[in-house]
Amino acid sequence: MTGEDAAGSSAAETGPAYPGAFVETRGDHPAYVMAGTGQVVTYAELDDRANRLARVFRDAGLQAGDHVAFCLENHPEFLAIAWGAHYAGLYYTAISSRLHASEAAYIVDDCGARVFIASPFTAEIAEGILSETPKVELRLAVGGDIEGHLSYEAAVAAADPTPLEVRVEGMDMLYSSGTTGRPKGVKVPLSGAPLGSPNPLHMLVTMLFGANPDTVYLSPAPLYHAAPLRFSMTVQRCGGTVIVMEHFDPVEALRLIDRYQVTFAQMVPTMFVRLLKLPAEDRDGFDGSSLTHVVHAAAPCPVPVKRQMIQWWGPVIHEYYAGTEGNGFCYANSEDWLAHEGTVGKSLLGPLHVCDDEGAELPVGEAGTVYFESSSGFAYHNDPAKTADSYHPQGWSTLGDVGYVDDDGFLYLTDRKAYMIIRGGVNVYPQEAENVLTMHPKVADVAVFGIPDEDFGEEVHAVVQPAEGVEPGPELEAELIAFCRSQLASMKCPRRIDFRDELPRHPTGKLYKRLLKDEYWPQ
Repeated sequence: MTGEDAAGSSAAETGPAYPGAFVETRGDHPAYVMAGTGQVVTYAELDDRANRLARVFRDAGLQAGDHVAFCLENHPEFLAIAWGAHYAGLYYTAISSRLHASEAAYIVDDCGARVFIASPFTAEIAEGILSETPKVELRLAVGGDIEGHLSYEAAVAAADPTPLEVRVEGMDMLYSSGTTGRPKGVKVPLSGAPLGSPNPLHMLVTMLFGANPDTVYLSPAPLYHAAPLRFSMTVQRCGGTVIVMEHFDPVEALRLIDRYQVTFAQMVPTMFVRLLKLPAEDRDGFDGSSLTHVVHAAAPCPVPVKRQMIQWWGPVIHEYYAGTEGNGFCYANSEDWLAHEGTVGKSLLGPLHVCDDEGAELPVGEAGTVYFESSSGFAYHNDPAKTADSYHPQGWSTLGDVGYVDDDGFLYLTDRKAYMIIRGGVNVYPQEAENVLTMHPKVADVAVFGIPDEDFGEEVHAVVQPAEGVEPGPELEAELIAFCRSQLASMKCPRRIDFRDELPRHPTGKLYKRLLKDEYWPQ
């Protein structure tokens, strides 16, 4: 199996880049296919649904720059909803279907969503936030009835299919962590450019990964995450086909790649691990010769895992380092990585700066906070303090990660932002679980952090100092885990809890979490 180092020759043709641009020439071409059912949605169908939904939003009084939110599994209407909001020039927030209702309510209220869309799969969340989201003026249920919601299908069917008279580019506003542990929306100013104007990601995906009308892209992850949503929509800006997996399964992923002759896929290292652990009969039956680009990001990939994947699939493995914030982009193809094992790539959008705690630049090879120098600006919605902390006095911005560059300019990460846990490619912020567990009457003190996990890379773990007179042990552990899960999504809660007589704190109250975490990580 071989891959292309660069794909400028196969980049999509210039011109308007949105689904409607392909209706006249390839309206019957699949825009996406639902892997589990084989349901096909063509470009003509996707464009019609997006135009109708844009009218629904406009008829509800929303104007460009207003906000909508939706909480769905990988539903057949997910991408149509995102494009409908995009066609209307709106900010749109995709919310994890695995959140607790209280967490979803915070996001919907914080982003100021005037429309909220859910499915029966997320009905418990949708019904649970009714009284907590007073800014929502229109609630729609897609695929079935939900209390307090109108029919999405009826609203779309009754809408005028004519495109809006003035259409400008919309923008996602996805949520990251805030200074208090609450998630914060990453807000990038709307460009005001006409619908279909190419954006930086579109140009990167066409140049680096060869996206074009012949691309068949496998999306195996939840679409509410930044990379799966943005890359799927970008492939549709190019006229390609997206194969949407409802849930990742390694054997099914291999089958789909061969069945649909997938050329382009994006995965996280946890998926690589699961693929490599398959029995020989499952791996040996895989062809995979259609693949030209398999991209991974979102979490550090262990060097042996990356090396084995390149040995198995060939030099088609590509890696990038970036964030929801969109402030920078580092990239390495297979050849780059093999020559610089462990790198997350070289910056493509501007110089990197590695600085010490005082903001002074460090020499090559020394680790410090990694800053991107670029023209892309962002802010954390309703959190000016976190926004300010993300910028250097020179105007450079950081994701909060620590690393160093080598003599060739390749970046290596040595730590991750503020003890964020990356579980299977999903960001988990320990402050949320700490905030919950701290309030339990049997807890005197608590620290939550990530520990090594063979399958997920990291797993959420807690160390608790029991309140005076409380007996530590399995019963207390089970009680605290259940308490945490009653208020947070299970993926954010510890799977195991250890107990200590006292946690290491400075007299000022600062918790030395690193001292605890280092006990669990190989030195």
